[in-house]
Amino acid sequence: MEELDAKSKAAQLRAMLSGREGERHAVILQDFPDPDAISCGLAYHLLAEEHGVHAELLYAGRISHQENIALINLLDIPVREWSDEEFAKNRYHGSVFVDNQGSTSTLVERLDAAKVPVLAVVDHHDLQNRLEAPLFTDIRDVGACASIFAHYLAEGLMTMRTSKPEHRRLATALMHGIISETGSMIRAQPFDFTAAAFLQPFYDIDLLMDILHQRRNHKVMEVIRLALANRVVRAGLCLSGVGYLRGEDRDAIPQAADFLLTEDTVHTAVVYGVVTLPDGGECIHGSLRTSKNSLGPDAFLKDVLGRTEHGIFYGGGKAGAGGFEIPLGFLSGSDNEELAQLKWNAFDAKIRRKFFKKIGMEEK
Repeated sequence: MEELDAKSKAAQLRAMLSGREGERHAVILQDFPDPDAISCGLAYHLLAEEHGVHAELLYAGRISHQENIALINLLDIPVREWSDEEFAKNRYHGSVFVDNQGSTSTLVERLDAAKVPVLAVVDHHDLQNRLEAPLFTDIRDVGACASIFAHYLAEGLMTMRTSKPEHRRLATALMHGIISETGSMIRAQPFDFTAAAFLQPFYDIDLLMDILHQRRNHKVMEVIRLALANRVVRAGLCLSGVGYLRGEDRDAIPQAADFLLTEDTVHTAVVYGVVTLPDGGECIHGSLRTSKNSLGPDAFLKDVLGRTEHGIFYGGGKAGAGGFEIPLGFLSGSDNEELAQLKWNAFDAKIRRKFFKKIGMEEK
């Protein structure tokens, strides 16, 4: 059934791209793109190119994880940070969202203001009800969004050739996306394994090994140290606030959550901190990792943190992992160190209280 669906979706995507020669599409990644999103963006970029469409990969936050930087540099992936700029009218004929449904990108409102229609959404997270893409939508419960694009390729949407360097780079990127998103294939589903099997003849094993074996930098190690020092564990749930972080260090948060999950008494780890945004504002960023099969990160985070006044959930996720972003708005920034510490103490206490209340425990 999955393979039939993949074939049908591949045909639908081909139909959506046909007749659009000369158009320019904005491929929207989440504000802090991961390997899965970056590889999917590259896949759409090359698929669009086959139909004479120019696709630009855009994100509004930062790329700071050492593996992500290596992925982009070694594979020459054309991603662009879109900071405070507004979209000029008529610059893009449409937008395409990969590995997200708009809830983790701050570019949605700017695209709406420029009247850029949503052409397609391809994702593997739970349905967010954030965007409407009347021409093409493919949202399915699989380990990695990269697996979806690999199946499009397997169904002939683009003929892969080992002799083409760009095809080898694409296969390498997609394979990295699958590996990173499925915990080195531990959480992979049959759909992901068949995707990886298709990519195997095409990817560059030496480049993939170089990307996967990047060392953690000093700041990541410092955040992990803070997460260890500040952690509080109750009934298998580990919470840790790491204070204020620069935007470029934001990717240390999920790495710290991964590390805390290795403690033998912990089944779920949540790490969070206040991160500086490109526009000077602040946002509480958090990552959840779990090994508990009965805990669904998406429903869990939505229930704990709720939603904005516009109905957008602060958090969401997929099997085994999730994340949340809570903009601080008026409370962003501080005049002095004392005020900053008071503010952090309040945020830290509020978040811990919400999570412990969810599991029926009051913090001591």
